[in-house]
Amino acid sequence: MAVGVKAMPPLGAIAGVRLGTVAAGIRKAARQDLVVIQCDSGTTAAAVFTQSHFAAAPVIVAKAHWRQSEPRALIINTGYANAATGEPGLADARACCQALAQVLSCRPDEVLPFSTGVIGERLPVSAVIAGIPPAVGTASEDGWMDAAHGIMTTDTVPKGATCEMVMDGKPVRITGIAKGSGMIHPNMATMLAFVATDIGSERPVLQAALARAVKTTFNAISVDGDTSTNDALVVLATGRSGVRLTAAEGPAFTQFCEALEQVCAELAQAIVRDGEGATKFVRVEISGARSDDQARIVADTVATSPLVKTALFASDPNWGRILMAVGRAPIALDDPDRVTVSLNGVRVFRHGMVDPDYREEAGQKALAAADITVGVDLGQGHGRAVVHTCDFSYDYVRINGSYRT
Repeated sequence: MAVGVKAMPPLGAIAGVRLGTVAAGIRKAARQDLVVIQCDSGTTAAAVFTQSHFAAAPVIVAKAHWRQSEPRALIINTGYANAATGEPGLADARACCQALAQVLSCRPDEVLPFSTGVIGERLPVSAVIAGIPPAVGTASEDGWMDAAHGIMTTDTVPKGATCEMVMDGKPVRITGIAKGSGMIHPNMATMLAFVATDIGSERPVLQAALARAVKTTFNAISVDGDTSTNDALVVLATGRSGVRLTAAEGPAFTQFCEALEQVCAELAQAIVRDGEGATKFVRVEISGARSDDQARIVADTVATSPLVKTALFASDPNWGRILMAVGRAPIALDDPDRVTVSLNGVRVFRHGMVDPDYREEAGQKALAAADITVGVDLGQGHGRAVVHTCDFSYDYVRINGSYRT
């Protein structure tokens, strides 16, 4: 069950973007599993993709198409990842693009394909192609909510966020959806996320904004330490607001980046809150490092430690496991006695030993909360980093042990 997830807010429409969602019977009957996102001519796109050596066929095709031209449409299926499927998988991804291009009267390289689901099995292309006309026929600018449901796999809740601001005296909106629950430890974005805005921008400027946003959001979360073969995040900019970004600097760029980061943060943290089997939402906050990069290394080490995550599930203030993770992080730590550790504000360790004022019942009470902050000050400098993660429960094993059945 998702931890502390609020009902998804109404998602604001983006002028120039239309979404259609249908149940195409790709893997499970009567389940929404195919989404088509159409965008007006003149839309620009920024994107980031998985860095896995086993990138899925749709990732390979989407990257190639994105490099060639600006997209007119995206096609997303759940059920099958179309990963580790060789040349036939590439042909399947291209066939889906060709079919959608014919319906929309655009070029196949103006379609970007995305898939999520079981790795190693062929995509049922006939089911996808049959679902394209009804998906296109039902597409509307208000189709975000259905699309958020249509991209889910093991997710228990849909994930969406929207933000509005005023730039140059005109309203500008950003709306996005994401899916993800397991296999989350991205090195680009995470699982699948689709964001649109009515601002206008050349691709390099939009790409710079996206790179800035993902650094502290999608690239700073972890559920289980595993990176998907299919991860992708796309931002579409239609320009329909009449406001245009002209440079990757200055007040307007900063304002847009802050808004985009807000949307990405809401989506990324919703993924962690919906981590497979999660019962705790955990903020790992590292301070006092020599650099931000070193702080991030320590934060990742703590956030991905199975021993830390299982202790948090049990509400066990076993701070020794946190020390273990900090101690094995691949950074130089000249004086371990300067390290302090706290659990939801309760200091448990300092000067090389348990804090003399610490009481076990205080630690247990701190970890009984659904939202937990693990704070570690390394006492070496001013570097900081935050990574969001969740605990490991019995249900994580159950969900993944029966994933294909």
